[in-house]
Order: sequence, then structure tokens, then C-alpha cells
Amino acid sequence: MRLPPLSRALPAAVLILAGAPAVAPAAQPTASTWTARAGSEPVRLARPADFLAVSWRGARAGGAMRLRRGGRWTAWRPLRPGDAAARGRTGSELVPARRAGAVQVRLPRGSRGGRLVAIRSAPSPARRASTRLSSPAGPLCFYTRAAWGADESLRVPNPPAFFPVQTLTVHHTVTANDDPDPAATVRAIYAQHVLANGFDDIGYQLLIDADGCVYEGRASGDDGLPVYAGLPLAGEPFLAVNGAHATGFNAGNLGVALLGEFTGGPPTPAARRSLTGVLALLAAVSGVDPLARVAYVNPISGAAREVDAISGHRDWNPTECPGDALYARLPALRARVARLLRLVPPVPIA
Repeated sequence: MRLPPLSRALPAAVLILAGAPAVAPAAQPTASTWTARAGSEPVRLARPADFLAVSWRGARAGGAMRLRRGGRWTAWRPLRPGDAAARGRTGSELVPARRAGAVQVRLPRGSRGGRLVAIRSAPSPARRASTRLSSPAGPLCFYTRAAWGADESLRVPNPPAFFPVQTLTVHHTVTANDDPDPAATVRAIYAQHVLANGFDDIGYQLLIDADGCVYEGRASGDDGLPVYAGLPLAGEPFLAVNGAHATGFNAGNLGVALLGEFTGGPPTPAARRSLTGVLALLAAVSGVDPLARVAYVNPISGAAREVDAISGHRDWNPTECPGDALYARLPALRARVARLLRLVPPVPIA
């Protein structure tokens, strides 16, 4: 079942950001890339890093990494796979480096084409501020790409592709839960996705931090409307920018990622409230019934799968994302989104 899109009935304030971000962009990430090999020698970092990311071709499990801080090496830690990377590569989780001066990587046995990226994403003292994004759950704190400090020279300048929305997918980023600077983490995820994983841009369409602030993800144009390719003509659907968050099933599938790791415990109440509001807004604009089962078909490859209209990353790919504690709450989340949509009145656009 598919709901009629509410895009021509929603007030413009629900679709467009209120006000302009009067900010100086935060510090943009600088990154260095090295070729990594199984059993590679230690790599001395030219500058202390905030995060590290690795990608490779081959087995997903069996790799390890250790860091050198203050003249001492840490113990070897497993190199846990994160999001799948482009062109058949596997990407690691984003590893906090905490100003490490050197790193050593062991790729899984038989792997090849290793790529190690050291990311420096610490903020500048420049003031950062957000706009407000209206949603059925009320106004939400919103950071545009400029506000969170996206380095637009990083992304590949390919024209983005846009498709009608069929489904909405929830992720977690497997990063710190008590994050002192979530904007810096978003910048690091962006650098990882482009430089290590080989994506054209950050993979998610939207991200949400523990305070409930929403971050614009993949770039969708210069019209000021996040996620979508501008306001459509009457009777036409909204087209959403194609992301890179569910391998093989990205086109027509919107990815919303909560910053943090939610295997053992749920997101904060603020994050859950914003997630509910964001999904309700996306569902209303796109005509997605939050309680429906969807026969998804990839408009590019023809790959098909039946899923819930609001699903978790693990419903698409072999992953633990979005964590057991968050995944278990998806049925209740779908019900809350549906209740919110019943409260959105049709307001004709003159």
C-alpha cells in the first residue's frame, strides 16, 4: 500500500528551512591516505589524527589495528567491518584515534588493495549555528552541510541521481554515544565514506545526534531543500537524491543514521523524538505508508526485496546495524510515525 503524497498539501514551512545559517563553516577535515598491506609496517602520521578508517578487498573478518600514543603501542584491536564500500570493497568502522601519532594495520588474510585514511576533523573556534527544520513532531535543530563544515572539494563532482522514494531505512554509525562534538564526527564519516570507502559523497541522506539535531547528509543541489531535487510540478512526486547506505538497494531508499552505537542500549529520548519527526516528514512528503510492507524494486538494477516501509539496515545487508536495542524498537517507531501523520492537516498551497 502507498499513501498519496502530501507534498502539495503540506505547508511550505515543513519542506523548507526557516532562515539562513549565519555561520562561519567549522574546520574542514584534512585526511591523508596510505596503501595498507597485510602485516604492513607501522605508519607514522604526519599530524595527530582524530579518526582512522580502513578499506580493502577480500574477507570481511580477521583484520586488526593498533595505535601508538605517548610513545606506547596499544593492544591489537579487531578491525570490525562497518558499511560496505564501493566497487566490492569492505570498509571498517570509524576508529577514534585520539591524537595517535602512528598506526599499524593487519588486513584479513588474503586481502588486497588496502587503503588507510587518517582523518583530522577537530573544530575551529568559529561559531556554528543551525537553522530550524519543521516536522510533524515540531521544529527540529538542523545543520546544513555548510553549518557542519562539509569540505565540498572532497566529494566526487558527478551529477547526483534522483528517484521516487519507496522505503526509509534506519542506521546507527557505530561511533561514540557520549560524543562531545558530533559535527566533527559527521565530518569524519564524510571523509571516510569518500576517501576510504570510495563513495561519491557521504552515504546517508540525513544524520541525527544525541541532542536530536539533524544534519544534512548527501548533497542534493543548491535550492536549499535537503534530500530532494527541489519542489516538483503539481501531480509529480518528490525525487530524492540517491545515497550509498544499503549496498545494492540504494535507489529510492532514504537512509537516516543516528550517531552512536545501539547494540546494548537505545538512543537518547531526544534522538528518538527527532528520528520519529524526520521519518514522519519524509513519509509524508514521499507518500510512504509507515505501517506497510513494500515490494521494493531497485530502478537501476532491478534487484527486489519485500521489506517494511521503515526498515533497519540489517533488513537489506548482512550487518548488525542499527544495533539490537534500536532495531527492537522499530515496530513502536513505525506506530508513532503513523500517529504523527494522522495529525498533519491538509493545507492547500495557494
